[in-house]
Formats: sequence, C-alpha cells, structure tokens
Amino acid sequence: MMKKSLAIVCCVALFSAAFLSCRGEGGGNVQLRVGMTLTMDSHYGMGLQEFARLVELYTDGTVTVEIFPNSLLGNERDLIESVSMGTVPMALTSTGPIPNFFPDFAVLDLPYLFPTREIAYYVLDGEVGTYLLNQLPAQGIVGLGFWENGFRHVTNRVREIRTPADLAGLRIRTMENEIHMDTYREYGASPLPMAMGEVFMALQQGVIDGQENPAINIYTSRLHEVQGFMSLTGNFYSAAVLMINRGILERMTAEQRDGVLQAATEAKHWQRNFSRENDQDAIDRIRAAGTLVTEVDLDVWIAASQATYSNFEAALNQALVQRIRAATQ
Repeated sequence: MMKKSLAIVCCVALFSAAFLSCRGEGGGNVQLRVGMTLTMDSHYGMGLQEFARLVELYTDGTVTVEIFPNSLLGNERDLIESVSMGTVPMALTSTGPIPNFFPDFAVLDLPYLFPTREIAYYVLDGEVGTYLLNQLPAQGIVGLGFWENGFRHVTNRVREIRTPADLAGLRIRTMENEIHMDTYREYGASPLPMAMGEVFMALQQGVIDGQENPAINIYTSRLHEVQGFMSLTGNFYSAAVLMINRGILERMTAEQRDGVLQAATEAKHWQRNFSRENDQDAIDRIRAAGTLVTEVDLDVWIAASQATYSNFEAALNQALVQRIRAATQ
C-alpha cells in the first residue's frame, strides 16, 4: 500500500527555537521543519514527502523541508501553538483541535456533514475554505490548504458495533474536540480525548476500549493490532490543514514564497489522491490481519447524530453551517 519514500531525514529529538535557521529575506537558504503526529508511511507522511520534493524543485534547492513524524514536535494542539509562535515553522494537523483557537472551524466537525470526499473538496477549496483559512494569519499562521485525513471509523476490543446503541458504556478515544465528544456521548459511549501519540499504548493497556480514526491511520499506526472489531461508521469527514508560520513565510524571497505555495497546492491534490486510493486497501489489510470489519446502516447512525446539531446550535456559526449544507445538496 505504502509506495515510494524519499530520503528525508526524520530526527528523533525535540528542538527549541534555537534550531530555526530560517533565512530568506534578501536571499539565502531556508530549512523548514514540519511536524505531524502520524507515521512516515501514512497519508500525511507520504504527502509531506511529495511536498518536500516539490519545494526543493520549485525553489531551485534554496528551500528544503525536514519532516518530523510521530508527534516528535508535539501533539496537534502543541503544533498549532508552536507554529503560531514560530518555534516550529510548519505543521500538518487535522482540523479537530483547531476550533480551540479558531471557533468557526468547529462547523467542519459536525457528524455526517459531507456525504462524499468530492463534496468536501468542493467546499474546502471554495469560499467556505477560503473564509476559514483567512482567519489564521491573525494568530501568526498561514494555511496552505486543506489536505485529507479521511472518514473516521470506530474500532474497539469488546464487541462488534452495528448500531450506536452497541457503543453503550465503551470508553472511546476521540480527538480533543467538543463536537466529536458530544456525538459519542449521544451514542451512549464515554469519550476520552487523547493525543494520537498515546492511543496505541492506551489501547494495549486497556485504558480505553476503542478509538476512531480514518482507516489508513488505523493501519499505519497499527491500532488494529490491539483492536478486534472495526465498524465502517464514517461519522466524520476529517480534513487537515498544512500550516506555516506567517513571519517565516514573509521573510522568504518572493521566488521562494511562490515555490512553496505552488508546491503546497500540488501536494494537496497528490495527498488527497493517495489517501483516496489507499483507503480501501487499508480496510482490506486490517480485515486480513484478523480484525472483524463490519458494514453498518448509515441511516441509523445519521439519525442518531442529529442531536449533536441541536446541542451546538447556539455555539456554531449557523450561517456557515447553512452555506455548507447548501453546497452539499
């Protein structure tokens, strides 16, 4: 499933602000370090390797990208804060924790908001996505586009899950996201927010009964090895944002900035295609490894998820919700 891999150095230590040798204003080379929470062979990692290749190509080697996987530079919330401050130049993070900093992003976390990937791309590449990304510079961040995390499915070690009622009493790891947590409460589960880097051990030790993630994350992070059951619920379409510190981007030469922006756009489409093409393969590999993979009646799950829309009616930007719903019809 996981194809070519470029020779990009993956460091195994955390660095302070002192490592930021990001020159560029008036000329010079720039080294961009980008953090993520997933593995190098994940769809994040493969997309970032393509981004690194294109950046070097389009900047004639004056800008290089170094990838730090597996939460080496922090969990997703840490990464967002670090990019804002400039102590980490770049990050690729799911949208799940972004509402903690930019509340309007929370609309993207509503269950069953996007019926297909193609509709999600249309919305995120259009006026809605532009509106959301335009909020980031106020906190020192530039969003270089929406990449893909994917449709999230639930796994557990206790029993087969066919309906929301089957989740009753199970401790399910979610992202640090109030809407996701509320949705699982409505299903009857006990949601526990947890950083991705902690999930495997928590599952292995029985601290939690299950978790939810896109299939490719479940496979590349080996979560299926400690989970006997997987249900293809697709509760949430999870997007990701490739972000860069605003000051670092602005200190580059115009040619370097243009190269980075072009690389980010092309890598976004490459990464989405990679994610889509490998999604079913990941499911097949999880099944072949011995995990029971269950198809569910999505209408039942959609109906059980509507309470979350009501629960957050006052908290969300309803005009934005309506714009998205109009685009998905």
